[in-house]
Amino acid sequence: MNKVKLLALEHFDRTFDFPRYETEGAAGADIRASLPSKMRGEGLIIRPGQRVLVPTGLAMEIPLGFEIQVRPRSGLSFKTSLLVVNSPGTIDCDYRGEVKVILGNFGTEDYTISHGDRIAQLVLAPVTQAQFVEGETLTSTERGAGGFGSTGKN
Repeated sequence: MNKVKLLALEHFDRTFDFPRYETEGAAGADIRASLPSKMRGEGLIIRPGQRVLVPTGLAMEIPLGFEIQVRPRSGLSFKTSLLVVNSPGTIDCDYRGEVKVILGNFGTEDYTISHGDRIAQLVLAPVTQAQFVEGETLTSTERGAGGFGSTGKN
């Protein structure tokens, strides 16, 4: 099993678990909002159409050759108007700052993120880097340059 080293920052609430898998077969580990103490009472309000960075109070050391993908929690996406905007977000293995989750409110009413809410899930994934080279032509395919619905609805 690969290990991801965590650093609890000043505003990380030590009563919370570190990101964890809620079931044995889960691919994603849930991560919680850990708000600075001055925000904990009122929470973090996300207005309609607004995107915010939700703090987690954690920094990470991800093994070389891996990334962590930040993905929405299906329940949060289904039951609220919130989405992880850049889904899946990528945390590169050389990033050492605080992990913050970009949430956007796509509804018509304010939504409040409370201290301790599970806001996203983290998936450790291998990374393969490509060498990008210029060519003079590309091989032809049946699809060709068709995109955005070109293969039909069904």
